[in-house]
Amino acid sequence: MEQILQQLPDLFLTKILPCIGWILLIALPLLGAVAYLTLMERKVISAMQLRKGPNIVGPFGLLQPLADGVKLMLKEVIIPAQANKILFLLAPIITFTLALIGWAVVPFSETFVIADINIGVTYLLATSSLGIYGIIIAGWASNSKYAFLGAIRSSAQMISYEVSIGLIIISVVLCAGSLRLVDIINAQKEMWYAVPMFPMFILFFISGLAETNRHPFDLPEAESELVAGYNVEYSSMPFSMFFLGEYANMILMSAFASILFLGGYLPICDNEFCNAIPGIIWLAAKILFLLFCFIWVRATLPRYRYDQLMRLGWKVFLPLSLAWVIGTATYIVYFK
Repeated sequence: MEQILQQLPDLFLTKILPCIGWILLIALPLLGAVAYLTLMERKVISAMQLRKGPNIVGPFGLLQPLADGVKLMLKEVIIPAQANKILFLLAPIITFTLALIGWAVVPFSETFVIADINIGVTYLLATSSLGIYGIIIAGWASNSKYAFLGAIRSSAQMISYEVSIGLIIISVVLCAGSLRLVDIINAQKEMWYAVPMFPMFILFFISGLAETNRHPFDLPEAESELVAGYNVEYSSMPFSMFFLGEYANMILMSAFASILFLGGYLPICDNEFCNAIPGIIWLAAKILFLLFCFIWVRATLPRYRYDQLMRLGWKVFLPLSLAWVIGTATYIVYFK
């Protein structure tokens, strides 16, 4: 026991402190990106609708996310009298935390990754799937019929589209021959998987919209019947954690799609100029492009009905992705 206590200072300096530094190096810029993604969404949609958008707080409205954050922090936290208070406050923490821990395995370059594990794909899929628990707990702990119905609807939607996402990921893993994210990216040096697997790339993007409860699949926020879904009873910072968790999941899903289909940190061209740009810049540019597509879809398409959402997931996406997995496996086995 004494020997262990003597080794604790060295262990803290050599192992724990550097790990905390790496986590902060990724988490703090990510929190800023989540805040300013809300501004980007409002600016892009306002431009598409020929409006001005946020333009009062700060130059060009750049301080609007800070004003929104201060406003939410100063509001009163209201907890329903009949709610389970512990689970009620725990649910947004779970949702927001799970949206952040997925970045532990995201490779920003071939050497810059916090945890370069051999099953990075499985880890990312697992963390995105666990977000369902935060939503279900929020709906149940609120002790409200509207919140509970919104939670059930949202969880059924996420589970339905995770099936097709899993099959699409299997196709990519079969082509790359590895579950390690760096290996999947390096396997795309000759050609991004978005080219030969373009239909699966589109299916993955659409499934990502449903997985993150984004328009046109934001059925939990169907105002006509559920008001605001599973988070209808939340206010102040607990509500903002749900809100930021949704946007953090958007960024994570865009990073996941970039790694699987767009070459991750690889440059778009093989010349001296492109190779001089750091890989993290290429990854950020691809994530930004996919986030723009998320916003573009929201500004363009009307919301689906729930039966249309389920029909699309189970009767269209599932058979297509399953057939693609079988075709990919057959091609790899017989044609190498």
